[in-house]
Amino acid sequence: MTTAVEIGTSMARYVAAHPSLQYFFFGGKGGVGKTAMAGATALWLAGQGRRTLLASTNPVHSLSGLLGQNVAVEHTPVAGVPHLWAYEIDTRDTIERSKREIRDKIQWFLKFADISTKADDFVESATMNPAFEESAMFENMVEMMLKKEYDVYVFDTAPTANARRLLGMSKVYSLWVDKMLKSRQEARTLREMLSFTKKKDEDPLLEYLLGFRARMGQARALLTDASKTAFFFIALPEALPIAVITRFIGWFHEFGIPVGGVIVNMVMDRQALGSQVPEFVLNRLRMQEEHLGTIREKFDGQVRAIVPLFDQEVRGIPMLQQTAAALFAEPA
Repeated sequence: MTTAVEIGTSMARYVAAHPSLQYFFFGGKGGVGKTAMAGATALWLAGQGRRTLLASTNPVHSLSGLLGQNVAVEHTPVAGVPHLWAYEIDTRDTIERSKREIRDKIQWFLKFADISTKADDFVESATMNPAFEESAMFENMVEMMLKKEYDVYVFDTAPTANARRLLGMSKVYSLWVDKMLKSRQEARTLREMLSFTKKKDEDPLLEYLLGFRARMGQARALLTDASKTAFFFIALPEALPIAVITRFIGWFHEFGIPVGGVIVNMVMDRQALGSQVPEFVLNRLRMQEEHLGTIREKFDGQVRAIVPLFDQEVRGIPMLQQTAAALFAEPA
């Protein structure tokens, strides 16, 4: 396959050079093959004997379709692949659980402040924010990471923009939580001083704030640890996908989030096309070669693999195995 991109450190060599890597994230523009690349990586890692969870954080899941089995209910063993489990995080369950937790905290606060208003109105206002679903999914992802039930986690379409915002705003969150904690502790101390009993009341809101601060601290530590975490961006040899990941890589470097590299997907092989090639296909080849030149300039030293455009859809274990072989192949 003729390309204008050289691979310095391949995907296989990158993983070998980072033996403690536990969290793989795959991001990029829609339609570039994130699910297929995540699935192929999970398959390859499981083949190394590592207990692997392939998880989707995309509200519009496609893992079940990719694997040919339903993985939406729970962590499900992938048929025919030892050491591999898959799971599509149920967005509705995540949102409902978050709503219940918020309702409990608001109800307790209203009772604490002697306000006779139902918590449901506040809950609906809090959860109408478009970013609420994304934040709930992010917390669910972090919860799975902190449990450490598997040797390695592979996330399909991690909420990269949300992760960037949360990590980028970590100092603001820290200041906000510290001020809230100080206010809660002062209010609690005053309430106990005015009380006729020495018994200390439970403070769910204070406990929540302490727990939230601890979780965000742990999440930041994991997501910025280059020995444990790597974000891989999928690009096509096209202008828009290249522009998208260029922007994201800049953001991630800015906030110390480790970028594992770039995977170039769906590259056409001129030699495989033979001599009788239609003009339309030749034009596509020329376009790809031009954009491969751009990828070489923008991501020099960061490209980990060049995956060909297959003659059939990447779906099912046999095609995933073929994709994994291309993804983790050593360059000729």
